[in-house]
Amino acid sequence: MRREDVHPLLTQAADGIPEPDLADAAWNAAVAIRRRRRRSVVIALVAVLVIGAAAALVAALGGGKAAIAPPTTPPSGPPGFVRPAGQIDGMDFWIAPPSGSERYLDRLDTSLGETLTLPEDPKSLREAPIERIAAVVLGIHSGSYEPLLLGNDGHWAHADVRLSAISTGAPLSSGAVSPSGELVAFPQPGAVQVLSVINSEAREISLPTQDLRSVSWLPDDNRLIVSGPDAAYRVLLDDGGKGERAVTPVEPSGDPEDATSPYQLSGSGGRVALAGYSIAKGWTSHTAAQLPVESWVGQTFASGSTAARLFISGELSELPDPDPQPQVVAAISVQGAAQSRLLVLGSSPPPTAGTVAPAVDRPPGCCLVLGWYDSNTVLVQVQGWVISWGVLTGQVRRVTELEVSGVALGPGVRG
Repeated sequence: MRREDVHPLLTQAADGIPEPDLADAAWNAAVAIRRRRRRSVVIALVAVLVIGAAAALVAALGGGKAAIAPPTTPPSGPPGFVRPAGQIDGMDFWIAPPSGSERYLDRLDTSLGETLTLPEDPKSLREAPIERIAAVVLGIHSGSYEPLLLGNDGHWAHADVRLSAISTGAPLSSGAVSPSGELVAFPQPGAVQVLSVINSEAREISLPTQDLRSVSWLPDDNRLIVSGPDAAYRVLLDDGGKGERAVTPVEPSGDPEDATSPYQLSGSGGRVALAGYSIAKGWTSHTAAQLPVESWVGQTFASGSTAARLFISGELSELPDPDPQPQVVAAISVQGAAQSRLLVLGSSPPPTAGTVAPAVDRPPGCCLVLGWYDSNTVLVQVQGWVISWGVLTGQVRRVTELEVSGVALGPGVRG
């Protein structure tokens, strides 16, 4: 094809093609762009609304930033905190749930189980050794008392030991178990008998006084205080300090339960004394508190710098309901009243018309402190139950129902 024939042919081919309107094309393109932009704005607005609604819903349900923002005021107390009922002589006090309500309380899980009852057929301690004692009770065997021991793993064993009755009956003191949970001591007429769960062996140590009723261990597991109404002694089990005798007289008290280590709560007539015991100095006064104590019940048990014991009080005007002889668990700190706390064990409320009075009440003398579960939790025996009291929270929980007449607890109660 010649070059001069190309242009006429192209002109002829283009004659059949419609000529575009550039203005219309531009207008159509602009309209399409505007529609796309409107759709984008609408979608963005919808997205913003959806996100806002979702954020509000999450905040309402407890999530999101609104839920994790730090509070503007500090919490009123530790987890489980119960507001105190008031103050007695500068000490916060709580009122325990009434007698008969124990089984409905939250439970503190321990190796004691739901119910503490005498075992039916326990193995011998030699056959089934115990690592740490959780509880000690006494059974009767051929006219003598037989120690029955509950271990931290929940199994029972009986010791091949025969114990004689003391002047008050069964020779079981609430302070019988040593701090390690490996030894248990029993007051006997004119002696103390110490049983080891490690080797199942018992030894009897003679003492100058016949009427002995209470034992309390020193923290070293090598010494204990054995006391009666007229005399008390510090007993050394193994080697001690230079010149220390196996049996050393300790200043006595008219109440055998007073002599406890490392602290004792005693005194009456409105003045309460907290004293500490040391081998070198004996009893040393730490602090005093003004409390309406008429009499003390049971032993003093200490955790750190706080000592707990139960007392029977005169009428307390601070209580919302009158009680002629309320029983009070006192947790007294060496740091003074601000760090000390009280738990009032009120009796059951009087029955209303048409109802029956509860079968179990809390008469004076029924209750006593049994020890500490941990550094902030006191274990208390009430009528038919062991309950716990959190001295920092005020919370009261059930521990176990008692189907035994008496019990001593040890560190194995924590399992």
